[in-house]
Amino acid sequence: MRLTSALRSAVVVSLLLATPVLAAETTATPAPAPGAEQGMSCHGGEGHKRFKHERKLQRMEHRFDRAVAEGRLTQAQADQFRAEGRQLREEMKAQREAAGGQLSEDQRQKLRERMRAFREKVKSAMKPADAQKP
Repeated sequence: MRLTSALRSAVVVSLLLATPVLAAETTATPAPAPGAEQGMSCHGGEGHKRFKHERKLQRMEHRFDRAVAEGRLTQAQADQFRAEGRQLREEMKAQREAAGGQLSEDQRQKLRERMRAFREKVKSAMKPADAQKP
């Protein structure tokens, strides 16, 4: 009985001593989310969409770099595709801003066709050398 009581006492004392340390760790201010200083919320809103499209552009550029490293594209082709992709993205963004954020169905269809054409152009250039020769 005395041993159990002594063990309980030791556990309670250690918890009492550790509580201020644990409480200080949980009440510390978390690091601000990227873009929070610009007034963007990380849960929805315009900031979330902006970062989503930026990541898409970064992934596209990463794929170009990988294709150059694997020999499926030349550096000049990759640079040309990067510039063309950025230009297309900027044109789409400018059209959307000019229309107040709401594009007509005709405008959307034209932009989709341009994006499809760009993707097809990139895909055809990035095919392995074996597939291009037949």
